[in-house]
Amino acid sequence: MPTAATLADLDLLARGGVCGLLILVAAILIRDHRGLIPARLGAAFAISGAAHAITMSPGVCGQIGLWSTPLVVLSSGGNVVFWLFSRALFEDDFKPRPAHALIWLAVVTVGAIQGLVLAPTHHPLAPWFAGALTLETLFFVGLAVAQVLAAWKGDLVEPRRRLRLWVIGVAGAYMGLRALSDLTGVRQAAPEAAGLLDSLGLVLVAGAVALALLRIPGGELLFGREATAPPPRLEPEDAQLAGALDHAMTVDRAYRQDGLTIGALAARQGLTEHRLRRLINQGLGHRNFNAFLNSHRIAEARAALADPTQVQVPILTIALDTGFASLGPFNRAFKAETGQTPTDYRRRALADSEIGQA
Repeated sequence: MPTAATLADLDLLARGGVCGLLILVAAILIRDHRGLIPARLGAAFAISGAAHAITMSPGVCGQIGLWSTPLVVLSSGGNVVFWLFSRALFEDDFKPRPAHALIWLAVVTVGAIQGLVLAPTHHPLAPWFAGALTLETLFFVGLAVAQVLAAWKGDLVEPRRRLRLWVIGVAGAYMGLRALSDLTGVRQAAPEAAGLLDSLGLVLVAGAVALALLRIPGGELLFGREATAPPPRLEPEDAQLAGALDHAMTVDRAYRQDGLTIGALAARQGLTEHRLRRLINQGLGHRNFNAFLNSHRIAEARAALADPTQVQVPILTIALDTGFASLGPFNRAFKAETGQTPTDYRRRALADSEIGQA
């Protein structure tokens, strides 16, 4: 039976290795992919994990002071960073907004009060703040997993789908189990064993991210870039199916169906979802199903907005006619595609049309 001292030594050894690996991962992401939002958030998540490994070490927990403020701040905000990282991995057009920074700041503030003020002085409010932080961890992990599962089916690059789900799954499982151990009192009942399990969980998270980077040279699939190798040539049968799919979208306008899913489109074409993903990705050059649908929807909307005979048709009607469920998603998708709002696009297109007719 290992002694408490042995468990503490193993815990320290594991945490030291985790910190080194996570810092290395962050350095590689910044060096090779600094221009990509998922890579930046991944580096931030790695740094937060390293800070967590240090601040949660049994030898450090009781010596938290002002010197450790940066570590406590980085560790406290790790759950929010994980949520943003998971979104960036699965949403190609995701960009952090000021509201996300405010959420991070609020969580960090609560974590800093708990870690730097209440816990060291054994304040009566310390258990309440600790419980709130544990629930906050479960909330953001649940939010990240729910959003990942919602976006996962739309990812058309099969290796990337598996790889991203692996990274998020391992990290989410670790953070969720750690929070549950706090809620159930396992950490308080056996701090040495819980600390060692915590550090081993961090090893798995760091290993998952590092393995993802090593398996794909350059990280193209993980962070959304295409591989430098040319796409594989489709077999004649697949090329024919890709042509039929293109006809269904450009002529039959299947994209107009409200709430069209990849499963529904596969059934319409008489294909399996896996084969349809491959056709859209390799045959038509799209990486995301929603982007694939929106490209057709926006193309029709642009034509309608630029048509002088439809100048009295409300923008909402055009959005609904092209397959969008409401005006908000249409406006966001349209601006992402064209760099303009639908109103601005219509005004400029009609003005250009009048100039051309003059």
